[in-house]
Formats: sequence, C-alpha cells, structure tokens
Amino acid sequence: MPKIKICGLFRSKDIDYINTQRPDYIGFVFAPSRRQVDEKTAYKLRKKLISGIVPVGVFVNGGIEQISKLYKQGVIEYAQLHGNENADYIARLKSACPQIKLIKAVVVKSGENIERAQALDVEYLLLDSGKGSGKAFDWNVLAPLASGSRGSRISDTHKPYFLAGGIHLENISRALALNPYGVDVSSGAETDGVKDGKKIAQLVRIAHEHGGKPT
Repeated sequence: MPKIKICGLFRSKDIDYINTQRPDYIGFVFAPSRRQVDEKTAYKLRKKLISGIVPVGVFVNGGIEQISKLYKQGVIEYAQLHGNENADYIARLKSACPQIKLIKAVVVKSGENIERAQALDVEYLLLDSGKGSGKAFDWNVLAPLASGSRGSRISDTHKPYFLAGGIHLENISRALALNPYGVDVSSGAETDGVKDGKKIAQLVRIAHEHGGKPT
C-alpha cells in the first residue's frame, strides 16, 4: 500500500488538518525555506500530533548534534537529508542515533543518480527534481522501478523510495501508478502558500484508496 507524506508543516492549523486526515508521514523543514520551523515550534507541533503519524525532519547538511537532539527529544523519528551528506556523514549520524531511519534525497537527472544512491546506508530514497523546486522530473526514468523489469541494476537493487517534486491533485494518480513506496507532497497541498485542508483530504484519500486502504 503506498504511503503519503505531507511536508512543510509550520502552523498549529496544519496539524489539525493532519490529525483529521491521517497521512502516513509529515515533514518539519529545518533547512532554510519559507516553511522552515525552529526547534521550539517543531516541538510544540509534534506534541499536538496524534500517534500513528511519523514525523520526519528535513535537513540540508544539518548538524549531527541538532538532528540527534531532535530525535532523542521525540520531535522526529526519521531524518530526510537533502544536502551533500556522504557515507561518512551517514555513519556518524547513525552512530549518534542508532535507531533513526534515514531518507536520502536524490536529484534525479538519469537512472545513474538513483543507482549511485543505492550504496548509501539509508532506509529510503526520495527521488526529486531539486531542493523544494515544486516541479516534477522526467518520471520516465523510473520505468525499470515501476515495472520491476529484470536486467536493470536500478530495478534489481533498488531501495524503497518516495516520489517527490511537483505532485498535486492532477498528477498524484500517475505518481502512484509508478509504484513508489510513497509520495511526498508539499506545495501541491497548499493554496496561496499555506496548507489547504481540503487538498490534504483529497490527496490522502486518493493515496489510500489506490492501495485499498479504507478512508
């Protein structure tokens, strides 16, 4: 069953929408962004979040001490890494937080980008067009993953992945048809730059109905 993550929450009202619609994951952005939250705000929002929804912290070359602190305080359960985090960085982060789950963002220009990321010690990949671009990359690159065809190093070794970048109500069904582990939606769940409860409800319903999950 595909998962759905609603990213970029920064208002108390956003958590109200999430608690009502129950996506699988939510994202707090700690990197510079118009959706950026500080640790104090994230802590307050996390306290309001109902159980069963996984909070993810989004970072760009974030400090290991900061990520470790947020994880140990229970503010986040996963860390999503959008910078130049390499194998050494990931090893140090896992040493500081052995139980943390990691999602490594990959800017997809070709299948080779995905293939190189397989070697990293992370639980998931997030395939995107760029940091917060709000635009989709050429999803045809994912054909080996969607079909499960053999003979492709991508399909033979792939990690579970989230599909991100430019996903919205008009194309989420096509995104889900590519059989990702999950879809990650941010601007596509907004109206005039803030989260829209009606759009979140529709997006979550489509994702969960695609997998046969009752809404």
